Amino acid sequence: MSMNRSSSSSSLFFFLLFFFFLSSHVSSQACLKTCGQTPIKYPLGTGSGCGDPRFTRYIKCDPDQQTLTLTTHTGCYPITSVDYTKQIIYVTDSSMSTCACTRPSQGFGLDWDAPFSFHDDTVFTLLDCSVDESPVFKPLSNNTGRVSLCDRQSSSICNFLYSNCRAISLINLQESTCCVYVPLDLGPSFEMDLQKLRCSSYSGFYNLGPAQESHPENWNYGIALKYKFNVFDEYPAVCGGCERSNGACGYNTQTSSFVCNCPGGINTTSDCFFLYNSGSIVLPWFSRAWMMYPLSWVVFWTVMNLP
Repeated sequence: MSMNRSSSSSSLFFFLLFFFFLSSHVSSQACLKTCGQTPIKYPLGTGSGCGDPRFTRYIKCDPDQQTLTLTTHTGCYPITSVDYTKQIIYVTDSSMSTCACTRPSQGFGLDWDAPFSFHDDTVFTLLDCSVDESPVFKPLSNNTGRVSLCDRQSSSICNFLYSNCRAISLINLQESTCCVYVPLDLGPSFEMDLQKLRCSSYSGFYNLGPAQESHPENWNYGIALKYKFNVFDEYPAVCGGCERSNGACGYNTQTSSFVCNCPGGINTTSDCFFLYNSGSIVLPWFSRAWMMYPLSWVVFWTVMNLP
């Protein structure tokens, strides 16, 4: 008789452990819809299996700092905001020189296979470039001097940076060592290697309006990147249904096929509307996990009260 009781107690004990283990695996939505203060929508994701697989390698959510970051071969950069309507990602580089501080930098670059490129509104200004050695100053054929390959129409930007920026003006740099670059000038690899360009630092900004041009202290310092959903730049209809049903768009890590990650840790191939159906589960937060906790306590109470 005692052996039967012992066997029953052991079975119930392992049954209890099973429920606790299972509930811990379905109690939360794997793909988060926010990272800190930044909303997360397709094609971005917070980790493996979330968002578009092409973006997972480059964009992640730091769980400790609660910040969304972009990683390229030149470094790791905080994402300050995302405009999902215009499909623009805004990032900042701590090594970039601004009116607040100047510092040496290695530059900024995008991987050749990255799913985004520089937005047309992004302007790069190379600072403290060697007039004699930098490739942005091309020697004349008769060796009588050098001609700048920079954007001449934007030369006023260098003037405002070198004269109106206190942090830069204190260094007493010659305006001739400044060069305004537009994204197309960076070449097909979207590379800005300051060591090769023989420049000590750079500044990047975007959405520069005529009224702000003479006030560099108010410029939007950072880098604007544009992205596409696919070759035809079409938003996937299946993802729209997923997000409207309180789900997060993701993918199967084995096959890369579409997955809708629903509240409660449930994955589907369409959307999460079934969670609201009367024939299934009425509310998304009333998932299997919530049912398992009280059931586990019932089993626990039974085990503790065995004779």
